[in-house]
Amino acid sequence: MSTFGTLFRVTTYGESHCASVGAIIDGCPPGLELSAKDIQIQLSRRRPGQSDLTTPRDEKDLVQLQSGLEMGVTLGTPIGLLVKNEDQRPHDYSETDLYPRPSHADWTYLEKYGIKASSGGGRSSARETIGRVAAGAIAEKYLKLAYGIEIVAFVSSVGKIHLPSTALPSLTPGNLDEEDDTAQDALSKDFVNLLSTITREDVDKYLTRCPHPETSEKMTQRILRAKSAHDSIGGTVTCVIRNVPSGLGEPVFDKFEASLAHAMLSIPATKAFEVGSGFKGTEVPGSQHNDPFVRDDSGRLRTTTNWSGGIQGGITNGEHIYFRIGFKSPATISQAQETAQYDGTPGSLATRGRHDPCVVPRAVPIVEAMAAIVVMDQLLIQNSRKTAASLLPPITTLPPTMVIPKKGE
Repeated sequence: MSTFGTLFRVTTYGESHCASVGAIIDGCPPGLELSAKDIQIQLSRRRPGQSDLTTPRDEKDLVQLQSGLEMGVTLGTPIGLLVKNEDQRPHDYSETDLYPRPSHADWTYLEKYGIKASSGGGRSSARETIGRVAAGAIAEKYLKLAYGIEIVAFVSSVGKIHLPSTALPSLTPGNLDEEDDTAQDALSKDFVNLLSTITREDVDKYLTRCPHPETSEKMTQRILRAKSAHDSIGGTVTCVIRNVPSGLGEPVFDKFEASLAHAMLSIPATKAFEVGSGFKGTEVPGSQHNDPFVRDDSGRLRTTTNWSGGIQGGITNGEHIYFRIGFKSPATISQAQETAQYDGTPGSLATRGRHDPCVVPRAVPIVEAMAAIVVMDQLLIQNSRKTAASLLPPITTLPPTMVIPKKGE
């Protein structure tokens, strides 16, 4: 389906080379001051043509708000928005009339629907994510004003080049001590500090959106090497969400990390997702991986470490939520590939058109948007539950360890 969310519902529309793309956002609270400028900031970070590291397609991606507001204030009714496709070149894709592009969605879309878009990737194109980014910008503004929530994503690897704190040790047998249970570098002090302090301004200082000068330069050269070879390369994006209230997440099937995984793996070109310590957490014993509790100065429980990534039992615990998403190397490349036509006839396909040699720098605002949509939806769900419970008389029949007292008791 093209709709995501339960109470904060986002429906996107449009194909890569149609007249426009956009979204309908239902469930935005009334009374939020909102303008096109609030949304444009993130759309401009996502748009193509920003540097030599991205596709040269020239789209300004200017958003037009169609409904749901009056005099710059949300009404609580559905918000409609659109972005026109201006730099369309459908003739660049005429070869796909004969060939399904390797590892692209041409063949699977045709198998599913019995019909497909004649140009670009249709709904599988990253052009569809414009609606997500716009909706995420709306959610973000509410989250920031109402809760002080901050969401920052950054590029943590390109190919084999990793931000130091996210590099994993080699898994080759010769480099492993199978008897050594010591956790190495998964939650280094530098990485913890980065998650606590990084801003979007820090990220956007670099074309790669990797906030580490030496690593960013290596990533730049790796992407340019792929581009000069008419090839592509993948990478990862790490995201942190700060100041999220505890208690968000819906057991059992809509756990917070499950909703995050759903959102992130719906982004084009994604192939992997991990939250908190992720796969690294499988390599150390529970005695090192557990997050002990401590009471802070305000009287609430916190954890001394954060291997859990801010989520325990599928519910947020108030610590920073952090996760990482893997993006494959873009499938569309301008290099001749031996493959087959739709009728099975062998041949060679060299795709034309304008393509990203690496998608991860432009994926950063998309990841932030989907994270904001998840948090917004889960907050509205939890607040509806709390409001309903607040109308009941105080509970006096259960022991104190089973009930959090209502305010004023």
